[in-house]
Amino acid sequence: MKYYTFGNNFPSGDGDRWSGVRFWVTTLLVFWTLSTIGLGWLVNSIFILIGLIALVPVIGFFGLQWWIKWNIVTAECPICDASFNASRSSQFQCPNCGEPLQEQQNKFVRITPPGTIDIDVQVVD
Repeated sequence: MKYYTFGNNFPSGDGDRWSGVRFWVTTLLVFWTLSTIGLGWLVNSIFILIGLIALVPVIGFFGLQWWIKWNIVTAECPICDASFNASRSSQFQCPNCGEPLQEQQNKFVRITPPGTIDIDVQVVD
């Protein structure tokens, strides 16, 4: 199999005298066909691609900030008062005391099994 490149366009002595000419005629016909169709769409496509490559990281950056703002809650543990971040509508453990918690109305609350009565003790002197 013989590969044609721009440097390999002269006929060789292997019997195919017109191989170089055939390559250049084919290349000329391809360019002529593309110019007949119009290359404006190709140039516009390249500019659109460059614009998307420049714009997608900016949109991604601001989109990620918006997502973090609406899906991450910062509050304090009701047991040990340690402040930390967690995602909305999830169950997690306090990194300080290990108490199982969940987020409700931008606050962290304890997850208690059904039937558990949670009381606050006040010391009276």
